[in-house]
Amino acid sequence: MSGIPSIVNESRSIQKPESNLTAALSNSPFMRACRREPVPHTPIWLMRQAGRYMREYREVRARMSFLELCKTPSVAAEVTVTAAERLGVDAAIIFADILLIVEPMGIELEFARHEGPTIHNPVRTAGDVDRLREVGDVDSLEYVLEAIRQTRASLRSDLPLIGFSGAPFTLASYIIEGGGSRNYVHTKSLMYTDQGAWDSMMSLISRALVKYLNAQIVAGAQAVQLFDSWVGCLNADDYREYVLPHTRSVVSGLTPGTPVIHFGTGTSALLELMREAGGDVIGLDWRVRLDEAWQRIGHDVAVMGNLDPVALFAGKDYIRTQARKILEQTAGRPGHIFNLGHGILPQTPVENVIGLVETVHELSAK
Repeated sequence: MSGIPSIVNESRSIQKPESNLTAALSNSPFMRACRREPVPHTPIWLMRQAGRYMREYREVRARMSFLELCKTPSVAAEVTVTAAERLGVDAAIIFADILLIVEPMGIELEFARHEGPTIHNPVRTAGDVDRLREVGDVDSLEYVLEAIRQTRASLRSDLPLIGFSGAPFTLASYIIEGGGSRNYVHTKSLMYTDQGAWDSMMSLISRALVKYLNAQIVAGAQAVQLFDSWVGCLNADDYREYVLPHTRSVVSGLTPGTPVIHFGTGTSALLELMREAGGDVIGLDWRVRLDEAWQRIGHDVAVMGNLDPVALFAGKDYIRTQARKILEQTAGRPGHIFNLGHGILPQTPVENVIGLVETVHELSAK
């Protein structure tokens, strides 16, 4: 159990506005929903709302690589603001990637065209873990912070901005596997055979995330999201032992007053444990009914979700029917943020995305 952080459940009020939270932002539907307060309509934003499905984004990507876009603050801010304005959503999310934090740890990261992220020096042994660098500060990620500052300056004054990063397990899995994986053999092998090395690595990642996400908040993010995109590969016992304490240490270390969204995919069996790990809003994928999930984790926490991203390929009547079903599952209870169960897919018709936003606003108007 070497290096494992405390899991003392520290309370995190999100009632007190921070210095970067104006009255207009605090009273926005998104921020009110994070606090489980009544809203004029259900707020909606969409994961990957700036992406390849949108012509404006494709035009930008035609002249630069994905990593170049992430590391050019003016362009990252441009695509963030353009997507939020075009879709009419209730929150923007900074254009970045969940893996950017691994570079300061000494990880060699590449985004190959059509192949996704690749790590050229994966961690497989305790000796590899020992070579990871402690992230003392996040100066090398200044480009993300500057993108947040520029985005905040360009957004409407009442439109919140969400910062984010990967959660400890998902980042560790990428670092260990070296890229995508179906069975997570390398990750689970290290986790099961050398818990000391595993906890050391997860603790190092967690400490870096606290610095990074708090810096995003200082730069101008009104909320932050932890993406645990790969944690659904674990059973509940493994999550409780190997993941929960580390995720909890991140959430409890973040700036009080800032809502934290805790999201994972394939996590229907882990929702109660994710709630225990922390978060003011629990993100739900499309594999679980929203009303059943909310009942399981408790109505004293907000929820986000959870339309199947593939539903956006159907006709507008089908999209409207599915959106209505999800909204009805809330039973009028405050604390619901509408989203997809994962990110917008690249071939999604943009008019269907806009139609979903308009539909949610219409159907939920008070």
